[in-house]
Amino acid sequence: MICRILLLISLTSCVCGTFVVNVTQTSYQAEENHNITLEWMFTTKPDSSSTSLNIFCHLFNGVKPLILYLVHKGVEVSKSQDGQFAGRVQCDKDALREGRIRLHVSRLRTDDSGLYLCEVFTDYGESSDRCQLNVTAAVDQPKTQKPTVRPQPESWRRISLYVGLTAAAAAYAGLYFAYRLCSKRHDRENVVVYETGNSDAAV
Repeated sequence: MICRILLLISLTSCVCGTFVVNVTQTSYQAEENHNITLEWMFTTKPDSSSTSLNIFCHLFNGVKPLILYLVHKGVEVSKSQDGQFAGRVQCDKDALREGRIRLHVSRLRTDDSGLYLCEVFTDYGESSDRCQLNVTAAVDQPKTQKPTVRPQPESWRRISLYVGLTAAAAAYAGLYFAYRLCSKRHDRENVVVYETGNSDAAV
């Protein structure tokens, strides 16, 4: 299928006048999981039909060419897109009418790195240009320290209540022991008086 499309593009293209494709930036640097926009510009002709426009953008990653974006006779062919880019590439259609190929690539991966070549074929010329994209692995973010949680007003009230109850219990225990001590002392004094009284009575 792809070979047939490329053959049709070659058959329908011819060089008539000056036609140029230029990349707006030769090198891109991005981080994994971020988004990026790759852009090319090509010569437009007012009286040319949109059906004469053919675009073939692909990635060379050192293994095999991967189709990034394909337009055949003015129609976008999404089925020919490589699975690596499925659902991650969007083209700005308004910019395309102005002679700009703006490809928004989302959720970048490290294997998206490589040389991107975009070829444009029209009924008035053909040309191509390339750019390099380098995607680096995402840097692990340091774990943020959890802030110290301060007791809420309700917690302070509970703490105050516990402290108050503890102090009251301690005071009650102190009074109880003092009372018991006084009671024992009073009992001993009564015993002594009683015994003394009995002795006097006997005499």
